[in-house]
Amino acid sequence: MTNQVIEFRHVSKQYDDNLVLRDINFTIEAGKFYTLLGPSGSGKTTILRIIAGFDDATSGDVIFDGQRINDIPANQRQVNTVFQDYALFPHMNVAENVAFGLKIKRIPKEEIAKRVQDALHMVQLDGYGEREITEMSGGQRQRVAIARAIVNRPKVLLLDEALSALDHKLRVEMQAELRALQRRLGITFIFVTHDQGEALAMSDQIFIINDGMIQQSGTPVDIYDEPLNHFVADFIGESNIVPGIMKKDFLVNINGHDFECVDAGMKPNEKVEAVLRPEDLDITTVDQGKLVATVDTQLFRGVDYQIMVHDEEGHEWKINSIHKTKVGEKVGITFDPEDIHIMRYHETEAAFDARLDSYEGDDEEDER
Repeated sequence: MTNQVIEFRHVSKQYDDNLVLRDINFTIEAGKFYTLLGPSGSGKTTILRIIAGFDDATSGDVIFDGQRINDIPANQRQVNTVFQDYALFPHMNVAENVAFGLKIKRIPKEEIAKRVQDALHMVQLDGYGEREITEMSGGQRQRVAIARAIVNRPKVLLLDEALSALDHKLRVEMQAELRALQRRLGITFIFVTHDQGEALAMSDQIFIINDGMIQQSGTPVDIYDEPLNHFVADFIGESNIVPGIMKKDFLVNINGHDFECVDAGMKPNEKVEAVLRPEDLDITTVDQGKLVATVDTQLFRGVDYQIMVHDEEGHEWKINSIHKTKVGEKVGITFDPEDIHIMRYHETEAAFDARLDSYEGDDEEDER
């Protein structure tokens, strides 16, 4: 039995004629780090605002701890939000900022002092209570904002682009700190970002949002290794995306050549797209390659070379390799069946699940 804390049931959101969310369904389990990932305008922040109670769903139900909360105001929900600009009060010191919400709730002074001290300890800001906000660095302000949120002991912490205001080096450092903090606290984090690397580095589970729909959800490894559609494959990491024909289960034709793969469930001779990640392609000799290509450019990146080639049919391929080549050289390209990831055109997660269920049902019928 899962420890489910939030559920969206057929949630849609419309502003005038603009349909921002389209029949969203998902569940959130307690104690995990979730990321809503997508480009600007995809609907991810709207999902966060509906959870927080800042926006209402146009249709559908929002469930929290088994109870429908559509009509419960934001200040009565067991969630707190850390905003992109942190929304700290510059005229208050660190301790006063952290204590602000507790004072509004008329918590006794002795308890406020203890909870503020505990919250600052959790974010590694012991001894900073009397410090002015204007004296704090960007990373420290972010921790103050988190302390102010967790001092209320929420079941869920919402973070809306909470690292985007930081410079790159500090942002990377804070990714590790935020992940470690979530593990220490043991509460559910829901993090909104458009940064793919950030999502892959921090998350237990990622929901990829585009055009108001969940394109795919899963662990970072699942999403990176098995993208469901062109948008996901192109949005997450570097990809070679090429058209193909699914001849039959476990056999795909790319560039006029048949290759074994590990995918099934499509119609015979269905047009598909195949994804091969640059790091999954190996350079070999021409006679040992599954494809033959000519090197166009080579860029040294410190840990490897990024090599652009074109094959005999004129298709371009990006390869990340530790082996150096020469511009103009003919090389072989090789890969394993599990390195080919087959996608249907524009297939969403819901359609993929339906196809998988149908395929497995056909297998059961065959066994009978």
